Amino acid sequence: MERYDNLYDVTETAQVRFIGLASAETRHDFGIVFTQRFYGKPLVICLQTGQSTLLSSEDEIDPQFLLKRFRLQSLEEAEALAQYLREHLPSMPFADQY
Repeated sequence: MERYDNLYDVTETAQVRFIGLASAETRHDFGIVFTQRFYGKPLVICLQTGQSTLLSSEDEIDPQFLLKRFRLQSLEEAEALAQYLREHLPSMPFADQY
C-alpha cells in the first residue's frame, strides 16, 4: 500500500452561500464556500454536477471555461453565469492573492 505524506490537515469554520438561478431554459444551484485556504479564493460548486472551481471577481471569468467546467448547455448560458459571478463574487486585494 502506498504511503501518503500529509501536506496539511486544517479545520476551519467557513461561510457558505447557496444561490439558485433560473432562466426560461434552465436552473442552476451553486454553493460558494468562502475560506481562508486557496489564497482566500471562494470555492464555487455546481450542486447539479458536483463540479467545482476556485474563482474571485478579479479572475478573468471565461464563459468557455464555465461552459466546460459546469457542463452548461449553451455559450449564452455560460456568458450569463460569468456576468453573475463577476458581480457577486467578493473582490480580493491583489497582495492577498499571492
